[in-house]
Amino acid sequence: MENDTKGQQFIAGERRDGTSGETYEITDPSTGETVATGTLAGPRDVGEAVAAARAAFPGWAGTTPGERAGALLRWADVLEARAGDLARTESRSGGKPIRLAREFDVPGTIDNVRFFAAAARNLEGRAAAEYSGDHTSAIRREPIGVVGSIAPWNYPLQMAAWKILPAVAAGNTIVLKPSELTPLTSVMFAEAAQEAGIPDGVINIVTGAGPTAGQALVTHDDVAMVSFTGSTAVGRQVAAAAAGQVKRVHLELGGKAPFVVFDDADLEAAARGAVAGALINAGQDCTAATRAYVQRPRYEEFVERVAALMGEVRLGPADDPATDLGSLISHQQRDRVAAMVDAARADGATVVCGGRAPGGALARGAYYEPTLITDAAQDSAVVQREIFGPVLVALPFDTDDEAISLANDTPYGLAASAWTRDLYRAGRATREIRAGCVWVNDHIPIVSEMPHGGYKSSGFGKDMSAYSFDEYTNIKHVMTDITGRARKPWHDTVFTSR
Repeated sequence: MENDTKGQQFIAGERRDGTSGETYEITDPSTGETVATGTLAGPRDVGEAVAAARAAFPGWAGTTPGERAGALLRWADVLEARAGDLARTESRSGGKPIRLAREFDVPGTIDNVRFFAAAARNLEGRAAAEYSGDHTSAIRREPIGVVGSIAPWNYPLQMAAWKILPAVAAGNTIVLKPSELTPLTSVMFAEAAQEAGIPDGVINIVTGAGPTAGQALVTHDDVAMVSFTGSTAVGRQVAAAAAGQVKRVHLELGGKAPFVVFDDADLEAAARGAVAGALINAGQDCTAATRAYVQRPRYEEFVERVAALMGEVRLGPADDPATDLGSLISHQQRDRVAAMVDAARADGATVVCGGRAPGGALARGAYYEPTLITDAAQDSAVVQREIFGPVLVALPFDTDDEAISLANDTPYGLAASAWTRDLYRAGRATREIRAGCVWVNDHIPIVSEMPHGGYKSSGFGKDMSAYSFDEYTNIKHVMTDITGRARKPWHDTVFTSR
């Protein structure tokens, strides 16, 4: 793929460059090669994008659910025809293995589009009825208006889909700010929507920095709702800014997923699940397995098997189908991961395998070896804080009570998994682990029909599934008198007997 010099703003149906005067360079972090260049968006671009979304809102909100569904189905067809280009761009701009982009990111996104095409025609509400006896009550779900969304760099295409699809399927218009590190597939996604017949202005993309473009979007008077996916620290700032204008806020924030292995688990399945769950997308996944708690009788065996499996993982260029683990998003992120591992080692933890950046042909990329850590303290940074790299910490536990307690012992609550053959143990884990998703005998799979979102400092609100419409619609109660009487019984509270 040649260097993309087209503007990475998509406003009112047109590609353009930003007006901030601040140039950017998108590089393939696995090679250091330039993928795209341009100028970032500033407040002026955000204002124009919001204006375009506001102008498009009445027309789009006025379409029928069937019309919106038809447009989304056409959109999915356009994306399917461009699947190869989307996968190559997603892989190269993020340094992720082409196999992951082809088999997960792109097909998952297309499936999301088709799901929301169907969901648009099935907005649920309480059945119309005469709850008071004298009135018919009904529920309307109505679009909110212009949505301002901010998406992260780890899954740029899927995150664009998770933000845009429920919003537009419900009749809203949207301005999305992708990460300036990985905006390319977000713009391609919007262009495909235009080709499918979705009107100009319904979907707008502004590629800019968080403190300028992001801040301008969150605080814009015409933005009725803000949706943010990213770190908990930045999520707090977004929530505070939106609160000043009493805007609806949807937050999907950090995670530190526990991976609980009981002594009756299938150990081979658990070990393979731990490696896959920890290393997917180089560990740059808020639901990645990061804390493996293993019941003491199986602990040593688990550690040995995970280390062996990590040793089989192939690091390599993003475009090589044989690559299992690509690079991290940047050298800065790799250095951050390395610093956390080095700090754990200095504090007495054991690095069983990995724990360094590879040399040789991979040295110029932002690679970090699959890393397994043991002997860390429960209150240490590698156990409590999000690393966002290919690092798994394994710790033993003795009792089931202890396992649940340890699993819940971080500020986060996005995802978790429990590994056991015991139905009652599994049931307890799913009830008592405080997380928005708890897998049993697996870790990571997602489906369009089921919601994704967290507890505690992992945020609130749901992506995907019909539940996401709760975030992107206003619920209106309509109450209609059925008696035709001028004098209503409740008037007596004012008129007494007159």
